[in-house]
Formats: sequence, structure tokens, C-alpha cells
Amino acid sequence: MAIPRKTIIVILAFFAIYVIWGSTYLLNKIAVAQLPPFFLASCRFIVAGAIIFVIAKFMKLNLAITRKQLINCVFSGFLFLVYGNGVFVWALKYVDSGFGALEASTQPLFILLLMRLIDNKKMKTNSLIGIGLGIIGMYILVSQRDLVTQEGTLLGMFMILTCVLSWSYGSVFVSKADLPGNYFVSTAYQMMSAGILLAITSSILGETWIAPIHWDPSVRWSMILLSVFGSVVAFTSFNYLLKVVSPEKVSTSAYVNPVIAIVLGWYVLDEAISFQTIIAAGILLTGVYFITTKRKIKIRPFGR
Repeated sequence: MAIPRKTIIVILAFFAIYVIWGSTYLLNKIAVAQLPPFFLASCRFIVAGAIIFVIAKFMKLNLAITRKQLINCVFSGFLFLVYGNGVFVWALKYVDSGFGALEASTQPLFILLLMRLIDNKKMKTNSLIGIGLGIIGMYILVSQRDLVTQEGTLLGMFMILTCVLSWSYGSVFVSKADLPGNYFVSTAYQMMSAGILLAITSSILGETWIAPIHWDPSVRWSMILLSVFGSVVAFTSFNYLLKVVSPEKVSTSAYVNPVIAIVLGWYVLDEAISFQTIIAAGILLTGVYFITTKRKIKIRPFGR
């Protein structure tokens, strides 16, 4: 019996938000070993934004945008990609990719707290349990002695948490902001504006811009995969899934991505996985499960 075409597309889309987004932590870690972080992120989003603009033009989508929508795209692009992703990539210089992914998994927790503060939204019992588990898991994760003694690790961990906060606020902001009606067009403007802001930031900070011909082969492949698959394919898949399956199922990427990131970091980069990290991961992801289960909140996954 032939599998329906729609079912195949759904399976491929889930593969994209599970595996592709889960692998972006590893790819960023590989690329940042040679390229300055803000230059790296700038290249990724300018290329991805250009690709999406070309596709949107080919699909004959309306690219017109109002002044207010442009300002909102720039602001959300800053929250998601300039700070949320650019600073995150910088922090990966001091933190393992799998560890960073675990910190990023606390995004649903931050969103709930922000919704409580901004909208005074009442929390359900399962959400409170999830927040409690998240706090416990994060404490166990960051209290490891081996990590504390490594130079720059504490700063890296703290900055990643601020990145998660930025991405979480961006998710709340976008849910109410006046943006282009077509998600594809909105994403293109966000990525292009973020890429330009990241290039300006890189220039101000005096980062050395390295031409692609001088990149190591592993870095070139990482950038191609990040731009084409991590930014274009996975974002499109995420948007598609929100339309055809429940938001609860889509949000499961919040606790699948860290598992993918940890395994890939261990297998490819020989990143150590301590028993304390495993315990913290189990508690953290259980907390995320409690938060995301049976909730009709469209959460844009973090750090991709």
C-alpha cells in the first residue's frame, strides 16, 4: 500500500526540525573554530535571506512591505538572529555544542515566565511542575565543578541564557507584531536585516573577515548546511507543520534537538558527556515535556 504524499512530506518536515535543527549546534561549533562568530552568523543569514527572496520572487509572492512591518522585521531579526543566534555562536567558543543545546531547551520555560509577566497569563499545574523541574535541571547542569574551573565557561553559560531570553521575548513579540502576512516573506526580511546588522557588529568589533576560499573544507560545508538546510529548509518545514499538525507535536523539537546535539557533539567532536549532564538532561527535558504538553502555543524553536 502506497504511503500518502502528505504523510511523506510531514515525516520529512519533522526530520528537518528534529535532526537538521539539532545538528546546527554542531555545525556552528565547527564553523566558529575558524571564523569570527558575528562574521559567521552574518554570512549565514545574508545567504539564507537572499535564497528565500529568490524563491519568494520565483513563487510570485508579494514582497511589498510597510514601514512599520519593516521596523518590526528588523527588531524581531535582532532578537532572534543578531542577539539570540549571533551571541549564542560566540558563546560556543567556550561551551560544548551539546551543553549549549541543553541550555537552549529551557526556552519554553522562559516564554511561560514572560507571558506571565507581560500578559499576566495564568499558569497551569503542569507548567508549574515543568518550571520547577527546569530550574532544578539547570542548577544541576551548571554546577558541575569541571565546567566551573574552565576559563570562559561561566561567561559562555550566562550569555547563552541571555540568548534564550532574547529568543523567547522575540517569540512573544512576533505573536502580536504587524509583520508581512506571508511567513516566507517575513522570514526573508528578518534574515536579511539580521545579516546586515551582524556584519555591522562584526566590523565595529574589528573581527577579521576571512574569504570563503580560505575556509577549511569542514567550515565551508558547515556554512552551506547552516544556510541552506538550517535556515531555509528547516524554517519552511516548521511553518508547514504548524498548519497541518498540532502545535504540541511541533513543539516536541524543543526536547528532541538537545538529544541530537549531544549525540553529534560526542560522536563528531568527542565532547565529553558526564553522568551529571545526563541527569540534568533528563530532568530538563522532562520539565520541557510538562510545559509543552497540551498547550496551544506556537513556539518558534530557539538558536537555529
